[in-house]
Amino acid sequence: MPRLVRDRLTWVIYLQLAIWCYFLYGFGPVAPLLRDELHISRTLAGLHGTGFAVGGIIGGAILPALTRRLGRHRLIWLGMALVCAAAVGMFGAHHLALTLTFATLGSFGGALAVNGINSALTDHHGAAGPAAISEANAAAAVVGLIAPLIVGASFSAGLGWRTGLVVMVVPVILLAFFARVRAPEPIPVETTDGRRHRPLPRTYWLAFASLCATGSIEVCLTLWGSDVLRSHAGVSAGVATAAVSTLIAGMLAGRLVGGRMLLIFRPTRVLLAALAMSLAGFLIFWGATVPWPAMGGLFVCGLGVGLHYPLGIGLALAHSDGQPDLAAARASFAVGIAFAVAPFALGALADTVSPHKAFLLVPVFVAVSAVAVFRLDRATLPPPRVDPAVVVPDKPGRGGSVEAP
Repeated sequence: MPRLVRDRLTWVIYLQLAIWCYFLYGFGPVAPLLRDELHISRTLAGLHGTGFAVGGIIGGAILPALTRRLGRHRLIWLGMALVCAAAVGMFGAHHLALTLTFATLGSFGGALAVNGINSALTDHHGAAGPAAISEANAAAAVVGLIAPLIVGASFSAGLGWRTGLVVMVVPVILLAFFARVRAPEPIPVETTDGRRHRPLPRTYWLAFASLCATGSIEVCLTLWGSDVLRSHAGVSAGVATAAVSTLIAGMLAGRLVGGRMLLIFRPTRVLLAALAMSLAGFLIFWGATVPWPAMGGLFVCGLGVGLHYPLGIGLALAHSDGQPDLAAARASFAVGIAFAVAPFALGALADTVSPHKAFLLVPVFVAVSAVAVFRLDRATLPPPRVDPAVVVPDKPGRGGSVEAP
């Protein structure tokens, strides 16, 4: 059984990821507030998810080149600085073009930081890498849990949601000043034909497909879950914004348990169980017409959703053929596609049929991920164990032996 050793570098990386998740989950539930503030449709408000997607895709596209030029350590800190710049810029943004710009900038910075973080954890912890990634995301979920609460409380107190978002800059400055460790740099990949990298194997692309589908689930719930609470479960705007924390609370619990499970069970099996949990929680949330069952369903859904990304990215990096930075960069495309297509499609559908009915897209995404993970599990099953005391002859009468007495 692999052993996870948490040294100083590990804790610094955990904090970096947690600060990014404050921005991600703090900004996620404000889409309905922006819709009211800017007097725009749900379709246009959903473009903020598209902005997140564009930033992530651009970050993934240039990540390999930036990693070679800057190194992994400086790349992570560059990403953190850009996320802070986005939070500060959002504070003064009161036009759709500006909020979209800073959402894109924040996502771009987040893509640089997160992909560097995942690769660093994989290289630093080896076989315990998936467990480290899951635990890092659990630590991030702790901060993500309080982010909507702070943003919602700031909005309800009349300070505006932007005040609750911009406070993330302070811990970044403190961490940058006091951190005295460096992330491990990538090992150059040797190829026989002179290319910079080898093609990623087929099993990687199954993990990629799962990441795309599970990313769609998470972004739909974080961006539009509060809207369903308002329109179908009768929750007020401020409370609905803060209530997204129930989803993140479930994600935190799921990641804490999942990190231990990954040291015992195959990641594909744990992910299939997580998808089943997500579907069960979603059905409770979707069918509820009063606040508490709806929020309880979000919590149950979060138990599964919390494991989707760490397990998906862990599987992608594990099937990278020794190229974790390349795999992380390509995985940004999966997350970017999810952020680009899912919230915009759900918002457009919600404008047509209602947010509640539009949310039936979520079970479709669950099914797509489950198929990809099941195929990955079958493709990577270990060969059957053969008892060395038993030799089966190739053909009768041509030698061989039988079981030893």
